[in-house]
This record gives sequence, structure tokens and C-alpha cells, in this order.
Amino acid sequence: MPRFALKIEYDGRPFAGWQAQADQPSVQGAIENALARLDPGFAKGARIAAAGRTDAGVHATGQVAHADLDRAWDPFRLREALNFHLKPAPVAIVDSARVADDFHARFSALERRYTFRLVARRAPVTHDRGMVWQILNPLDTEAMREGAAHLIGLHDFTTFRSSICQAKSPIKTMDEIRIEAHPFPGGQEYRFHLRARSFLHNQVRSIVGTLERVGAGSWAPGQVQQALAAQDRAACGPVCPPFGLYLTGVGYPDPPFPAD
Repeated sequence: MPRFALKIEYDGRPFAGWQAQADQPSVQGAIENALARLDPGFAKGARIAAAGRTDAGVHATGQVAHADLDRAWDPFRLREALNFHLKPAPVAIVDSARVADDFHARFSALERRYTFRLVARRAPVTHDRGMVWQILNPLDTEAMREGAAHLIGLHDFTTFRSSICQAKSPIKTMDEIRIEAHPFPGGQEYRFHLRARSFLHNQVRSIVGTLERVGAGSWAPGQVQQALAAQDRAACGPVCPPFGLYLTGVGYPDPPFPAD
């Protein structure tokens, strides 16, 4: 059975998350329903595998999944057919590629990349509502960068891990946290770019929520290191909401999509 990789973009607002659920809409379910219109195996209940399971309300511009199909589709035609059957769900297959049989969207991945969008302005956000986390007052970008530097490298991230996280170990290596400030009409947008081989449940939202407290002046940058060292969930800052979070890319040793 030929294996195909799919690069997927979605608006997470209507979904209970990536993972298929019996009684709630999911991104995985929407794609598998579209595949069932094209492939006998999926009509009988075959499943796709993704690089990561995003939570309810979380978006993606670069999620990757793979599917084993009965037919050797032309990748362009597969993409077009899936996008036709995905309508009107806010899910799009932005690329597709034939991959080796041993390619696995999750287990072959070398890194995941996330971006969190935070907007500071007094007026309510309109066009980006549900796509960013809005606060009222501007933040100190340099203080947040100083706080984030304590999280780079190999650490026990128990403090920044959800209590329901199913990962076997809280020890992860954070390769990059990059914080950018951009003009936004009537305010300022802050983008937090995080890169690691893998992440714990709610790790990104816990880190961004903590760094926001640093940027607001409620925490000193050094308190981030103290919170990390505590290895205690109670030491974490507030966990920010999901709707500013985007899975933006997945890295592989042999990238299936040329732009990656």
C-alpha cells in the first residue's frame, strides 16, 4: 500500500482537538471522513497518524500526517480531491507527497515547531478573534527573552507540564525560544517561536503564560529559572489559552515537502 505524507493547515476553533473522538468533531476525523470518500481502506475504518496531537482550539499551519492508501495517487490529485471533500471544514491539505514505507509522521520526526501569537491592545481584536491571545497592556520583550534563556537546553520540565500529561519522562531539550515584537493596529503583537524534538502536554502554553508574567513585570526574569528548578507544577505561571497556539512545522531527516 503506497504511503503518503500530508501537510495540513487548520483553524482549531470548531474542533475538540486533533484526535478523533466518537462524540465530538476533530481534525483527524474530518480528514479521515474525506479519505473515506476516496479510499476503500478508510471507508472501512483505516486511520491516519500525525506528528502531534493538538488540543481543542489549537491551530496548525504545518501539521504532518501520513496515510496508507489502496491506490497510487498522483500527489497533486490527492491533495485536490481531499480539499474538495473537506469542505466546508476549516481544514486544508496544503501539500502531499509519496513517501517511503518506513516514514512515520510521528516517530520519524526530528523536531516540532510551534508559534504562539499574543496581541496587546486596549480595543477588542476583531479579525483575529479566536486566533490570538489578547491582553491589554504592552510587554517588556527583552525581559521575556532573558527569562526564556533559562529554559534552553536539557531540563526537567515538570513545572511546565500538565498534570494529565502522559509522557514517560518530564525531561526534554528545548532547542529554541525566539520572541519577536511586531506592530499591530492599535497595539503590539508578540510571537513566541519554540522548537524542540518533542513537547510535553501544555508545555508551550505554560511557558508562554509564565513569560507573559515576566513581560508584564509581575515576575523577574530570574524567577523563571527558580520555577524550572522547583520541578513543581504549582510553581508555574498561568497557563495561557489555546487559541493563540499554532503547530507551524515538523522536521524530518528526509523532508517530504521541498519547502521544509
